[in-house]
Amino acid sequence: MRNHFEAVLSELEAPLTKSVASEQEDGPDPNRLVFTCPDDRHPVCEKHWNGDEPVAGMLNAGEVYSTNVLRLCPPFFRLGKHSKMVSKWRSSRGSILVETQGFSLLHEMQHLDAIVGRGHRAADHAYEVEDEDAALSFDRSKSEFLSLNGPWKFHYDPTPFEAPIWETANTSSWDDIEVPGMWQRQGYGNPHYTNIDYPFPVTPPNVSYINPTGSYWREFEIPEDWEDDQQIRLRFEGVDSAFHVWVNGEEVGYSQGSRNAHEFDITDYLTPGQANSLAARVYQWSDGTYIEDQDQWWLSGIFRDVYLVPLPLSSIVDYFVNTELADSFDSGTVKLNTTIQGEPGNLTVKFLSPGGDTMDEWNGSSSDIYEHEISGEDFHLWSAETPTLYTILITFNGRTISQRIGLRRVEIVGSNFYVNGKAITIYGVNRHEHSHISGRTVLYEDMRADLIRMKQSNINTIRTAHQPPHPDFFDVADEIGFYVISEADLECHGFGGEIEDTDEEAAQWTSDNPDWEDAYVDRAHQLVERYKNHASIIIWSLGNECFYGRNLATMTRWIKDRDPSRIIHYEPDREAESVDMYSQMYKAPYSIRDFISNHTDKPFILCEYAHAMGNGPGGLKEYIELFRSEPLVQGGLVWEWSNHGLLKKEGDIEFYAYGGDFGDEPNDADFIMDGLTLSDHTPMPSLIEYAKAIQPITVNLTEDGRQFVVTNHYDFLNVNEHDISWHLVLDGQEPTPPTSLELDVPAGEQQVVSFSFGNNTFNSEAWFTIEFALKNDTVWADKGHVVAWDQLHLNAPPQTNQTKRYVSPVKAVKARQSSILVEQDRTHLKVDNGDSSLDFDLLRGNVSWTANGVDIFQRGPELAFYRALTQNDASQWGDGPDWEDARVGSMHTQVRDVTWQETDTGLDVRYKVRVAPKVQEWGVEADLTYTVTPGSLSVHARGDFVGNNTPEVIPRIGLMAVLPVEFDEVAWFGRGPGENYKDTKEGCRIGQYEATVDELFTYYDYPQENGNREDLRWLQIGTGDDGVKLDVRRTETEPFSFTARRYMPYDLDDAKHPHDLEALNMTVLHIDYDNHGIGSATVGPKPFEPYRCYTESFDFTFELTIDR
Repeated sequence: MRNHFEAVLSELEAPLTKSVASEQEDGPDPNRLVFTCPDDRHPVCEKHWNGDEPVAGMLNAGEVYSTNVLRLCPPFFRLGKHSKMVSKWRSSRGSILVETQGFSLLHEMQHLDAIVGRGHRAADHAYEVEDEDAALSFDRSKSEFLSLNGPWKFHYDPTPFEAPIWETANTSSWDDIEVPGMWQRQGYGNPHYTNIDYPFPVTPPNVSYINPTGSYWREFEIPEDWEDDQQIRLRFEGVDSAFHVWVNGEEVGYSQGSRNAHEFDITDYLTPGQANSLAARVYQWSDGTYIEDQDQWWLSGIFRDVYLVPLPLSSIVDYFVNTELADSFDSGTVKLNTTIQGEPGNLTVKFLSPGGDTMDEWNGSSSDIYEHEISGEDFHLWSAETPTLYTILITFNGRTISQRIGLRRVEIVGSNFYVNGKAITIYGVNRHEHSHISGRTVLYEDMRADLIRMKQSNINTIRTAHQPPHPDFFDVADEIGFYVISEADLECHGFGGEIEDTDEEAAQWTSDNPDWEDAYVDRAHQLVERYKNHASIIIWSLGNECFYGRNLATMTRWIKDRDPSRIIHYEPDREAESVDMYSQMYKAPYSIRDFISNHTDKPFILCEYAHAMGNGPGGLKEYIELFRSEPLVQGGLVWEWSNHGLLKKEGDIEFYAYGGDFGDEPNDADFIMDGLTLSDHTPMPSLIEYAKAIQPITVNLTEDGRQFVVTNHYDFLNVNEHDISWHLVLDGQEPTPPTSLELDVPAGEQQVVSFSFGNNTFNSEAWFTIEFALKNDTVWADKGHVVAWDQLHLNAPPQTNQTKRYVSPVKAVKARQSSILVEQDRTHLKVDNGDSSLDFDLLRGNVSWTANGVDIFQRGPELAFYRALTQNDASQWGDGPDWEDARVGSMHTQVRDVTWQETDTGLDVRYKVRVAPKVQEWGVEADLTYTVTPGSLSVHARGDFVGNNTPEVIPRIGLMAVLPVEFDEVAWFGRGPGENYKDTKEGCRIGQYEATVDELFTYYDYPQENGNREDLRWLQIGTGDDGVKLDVRRTETEPFSFTARRYMPYDLDDAKHPHDLEALNMTVLHIDYDNHGIGSATVGPKPFEPYRCYTESFDFTFELTIDR
């Protein structure tokens, strides 16, 4: 259906001439515009400016070349920044076709001096309360403020020019919408995901006039107990991306900056003693969108809290707490500066200990600087490891503000950054604010649960990528103990890539464009002023992927002038021209070592590394070894905390959607699924692996294997603050209870420890396991939570099985007495072995095995070289494209020759096979020898990769077999209990484990290869406790790996969501001699050298035994 404007413009046949504004004798009248047109048949527009009488004229300035008249508006509407206008479009016969208002928004949405409009700049807001007890509760609900969260009336339009007119709108017919919330998650419009691309034409600062718009409306009453002589401020904690505000029908102001707060003085617009109306018109796009191009869903609306704050005419509107510590770090001074609006007066300050006792009380003038010195037993430093918080109470005009503060110093010393005199190491994670249900509207409980899980996973640093979070986040970070890299809401990555070829060219759009300087500095201002009193913030980050230019340098200067107590980060400042550290993304350890060899003057961090997409990242151990061996490299932050799938329901099916699932184009598909947790924030195997890799205490054997070295990687804590215990694991079992141990190892030091194991001679395979657990309850974990553990191999596996020598078969069957009966026809060789029988397909190479009347193998065991791709494999930088080019996934077996012979113990059946893909010349020439003995079958495989175009690496080398679906119970001695691969296995202990086939499967939000277990000594898979079991072992002493699932590899490759998978009526078992590592090649390196599965000659034997 055509909109009103299209109906108007359908009458046009020729372009209009440019319009001319009328002039008075003293110059142009900004409130009157007159338009001319050569033909009076065209529609006429009445422009009502600032309440003046209407002025008739034709359309607007410019020329009409299409039916999209709105493209002609910017030059005209920029004439008055805050002018109010109503337009009535009349046909040539005089009837009103459409009436609109508020076209002044175009100036603000697309003009760079309209950053905040008429709102107040929002500081780190001080919630004032009436008394100290309420202030000390740190409960916002006890503050004197009025929440406007809850249901609002809502009207959705595809463009602001079709939005309702407030004076005539009938809001009673509008829908209800929940605030805070994103409107796309409440049934209006669709989410849209891009990683880099702008989802509209790129013509900064202009955005499309087809700009989804949400009109919000509600009523409120000022509480009766609020005093009359005070200022009422309206505060929005987050609105995406820009909005106008009206109170009682009068426009209050405009603001933009989606993840920043917005505050308006609405005192003069209120009517006491009756209901007041509040309206907001929110625009999905604005010129600010060009610098909010983060890797995210494009979502819109009032997505954080809205409330009213009453402020006395004389009140505290801002304060800044700084701590200055002595170089000995045994004393310090707390300084408080306050900013007062209105008349100055008396200020009272109380300084409270961590336990709540009053340490100091001061009365002075509001213009004075409060100072308090702390030393001796009262002095406790704040760090991520020791998050001790003091409280400061500030009372002015009978109202009290509370602020928790930490005593800490951040500085650059030489080529490192220090906290409290120590060169710390960052073991971090990048965190977007995300809910699988509500998008960027995140409940406090969910945020706190995330941070607790991070702390329990040994993470000590969070980067607020790539925008400021809800302010409550910092209160929790202060309390639980995290270092925070607080990042401005700034990214314009979309100017790179297809739009421009070089970073220098891309920077010219905004980052190196002086027209955008105020917009950039405003983002820095909002960042610092809002969060400056939080101890957890040690680094300010200018933004992300905005290239580098003069505006970033200006931001740096402004921040350093305002807050010299912290250091500044910005990764695209490659040579650290203005910031305090070098920073890179996704580089491999060897590349980092090359870089720091030539950049020794400043510290280095990886602000993003180990891209945690799907099954991965692999190789974390190598990165942590780098952090702990190179003093200049002060750690890194994994990308990222959580997948960003959005819950979607189609019929009876619920799943986590990604780019394209909402019909959004262009999109970056599943690239948004890149976290350590699933979209609902359930931990994935990668989080367990990361927690182990960065654990703060490690234990290793000395070179002679007779002692243990305990290394304390904490920056401040002693090992003795943990309960320590050890026990032995013998053949995967724990025969003895744990033994307690006392150790005193200061932070950053090592201790060599000798152990005695009594009379144990370790006839079994022995592992020494040691654990370090919390001694006391904390706010983030209970006493007994294990923060670090290690397993040390005390001896080699016993040499009970020797590698069998290969015996060449002959074609004739030797006559002898044997319990094995052999029957051969043209295509099959059938072997009866008493309680079991085997059927060898002489054409296809398949083998079936029945024992005691139960089918064991329906197919196989046969050579297998393919696994489903992980998202890391499938990346353009991964090995998957090479595998697809070489058609590894389509390899099949061609039988070249079959021979068989009886032996003293049974029967050998030897296949000579070629396993190769179609079209390709390369393949695998292999010998497969099946040795049949009573109750068992061994498979010996030996082969070579031959031919042109052979890929350098292969997904796996091993055997595949199809078992009946009843084979569902699995037990193994190896790593577990969770999923692990060659380069992701450090977080899984050696032991004996049990699981069902379904429990082995990892349900990633995007289906892919999963469920492997490494370092197996043996495997059993069967039909239950009293049923048939198949025992699998290698005859060599080397361990093996396995997967068991209900799907073939290509089922996983074809599925786009978990509900696409249809379980097969079978169990697919893979037992692998070798398999390829995981890596992090979606945005990073392929698997490192020790974890790659090369196309080299192989020779291995598996022994399969039936056990009832």
